[in-house]
Amino acid sequence: MSIFSLFKKTKTAGKDSTINSEELLDIEVSESNSIKTELSYHPSWNVPKEQQYVFQFLLNELEPLKPNQLSLSGLEIDEEDDSWLVKAFFRSSLAKPMELGSIELLLLDASNDVIASQQFDFSELGEIPGNSARPWVFKFDKPTIDSEELPAEGWQLAFNLKSFEPHKLELHESWEKSLPKEQKEALEQLVKSLPSLNEDEVNITGVQLKEQPDDGLAVTVFVRNGSNKSLSFQQLPLVLSDANNEIVAQGSFKLDNFEVQSNTTKPWTFIFPKELVNKEAKDLSKWTVKINQ
Repeated sequence: MSIFSLFKKTKTAGKDSTINSEELLDIEVSESNSIKTELSYHPSWNVPKEQQYVFQFLLNELEPLKPNQLSLSGLEIDEEDDSWLVKAFFRSSLAKPMELGSIELLLLDASNDVIASQQFDFSELGEIPGNSARPWVFKFDKPTIDSEELPAEGWQLAFNLKSFEPHKLELHESWEKSLPKEQKEALEQLVKSLPSLNEDEVNITGVQLKEQPDDGLAVTVFVRNGSNKSLSFQQLPLVLSDANNEIVAQGSFKLDNFEVQSNTTKPWTFIFPKELVNKEAKDLSKWTVKINQ
């Protein structure tokens, strides 16, 4: 299928989603007159004259941008092999050319509910000239779609700005109240020192282990959520292994609506009672704790 066969209609079904460039880039936003962007095509595209007229007509229908803004203007959505092909203009009112990297996009329906989310490599769009609009097709793969049918009108393609926020510490209310400021700051620094999570990765990282007077084990862990959705845990099965990779303790812990917000790390302490500790001669000079699959 020719890429241009996807751009035939001269009526847009989606809405604009516009942000100030300072939210993605380190650029100061200034106030001045509106800017009308000019069409720009990827260097590999050889656009027929009649298709250029269609693009120009669609672009003329869009509202001008303020200086230093980035915009995704939804045009139409088609379905292909269970994937969704979202056609849009990526517009920039920056004065200088720009190139972006990996960005997560959200597809919202007319009620502003997220119906699809996926990471896209914007470097594939190439360098975007200043004050320009580049047509593109964003392909959402089936696993990233959370809807049974295509949205008709009023949908929106948007940047997930949360994906640009730094991963941060989240404390349970009880910890927030009880921990002194110094310990909170130490936890924050520890979270910052950990390796970055992959897209949608959720893991458990051991922080501290203490042997209890009754021969139980208290294990403090970080529950790390690298996804763009909050996660709620009702139960967490854990297995603790020693330096020899032998199982020291394992058990399933019930939790009272333990929620970890998107892109955050929450610490919690789990206590294995002595009846769950199944290795007497244990080497705890090194240890790991994992979710028991």
